[in-house]
Amino acid sequence: MREWTAETYHRVSDPMLAFAVPVLTRLPLDGDETVIDVGCGTGRVTELLLERLPAGRVLSVDLSSNMLNVARRYLSDRFQRQVGFALADATALPVSARADAIFSTATFHWVLDHPALFRSLYAALRPGGRLVAQCGGGPNIRRLRERCYALMRTPAFAPYFTAWREPWEFADAATTERRLHDAGFADAQASVEASPVLQPDAAAYTEFVTNVICRPHLTYLPEEPLRARFIERLTEQAAADSPRYELDYWRLNIDARKPGMP
Repeated sequence: MREWTAETYHRVSDPMLAFAVPVLTRLPLDGDETVIDVGCGTGRVTELLLERLPAGRVLSVDLSSNMLNVARRYLSDRFQRQVGFALADATALPVSARADAIFSTATFHWVLDHPALFRSLYAALRPGGRLVAQCGGGPNIRRLRERCYALMRTPAFAPYFTAWREPWEFADAATTERRLHDAGFADAQASVEASPVLQPDAAAYTEFVTNVICRPHLTYLPEEPLRARFIERLTEQAAADSPRYELDYWRLNIDARKPGMP
């Protein structure tokens, strides 16, 4: 579950890049700060962050070595003196009270222990440091998840999912604000907004769902024909939707500050 097909993700992750652009505008920066990008992936969003930090530095953190390898290749030539990389769990960041800000998109919902996550982020920030993030929240991809659950209960697939464990934490806004306050953050605000994504055709839908959303499901299926059949049925159902091939994304926006003077 830690590893991704990072080269493919880099190519199909336009929706995640589009989600990130308005989130980045919420982060106030002078250009000389030290920022941690939690869940940097292949570095496409990190690139936009680095462009806003001509005299600053970004520590790019991810739990997938494949993602970090692609991010290094993508970013190091242009930003060699500004960017560092760390293979680390977001609930145990290898930094203590050093970051002016923490930025993250499309990552926190993969962390199942949000109280531990927020304590880790709080510890990594300097006094006065800001947390600006977005992840899946509330009813995120509910339609697709329900279709997956239905498939997982059918005779063809049920034997493989007896040990299924939910891979996501799609928290609501009120729960998130409470957890942020419990971790010590001030001025904590969270909100959930609909952000549907349309894939252009069956092939694009299949590739995206295979490599991004349903990656956890496919790890339970031991043979490629089973995996292909699982995704094929989901694609057939999405073809009958109106609009076709829509992914019902909902995003949880998070803004908070560590008390104290910077």
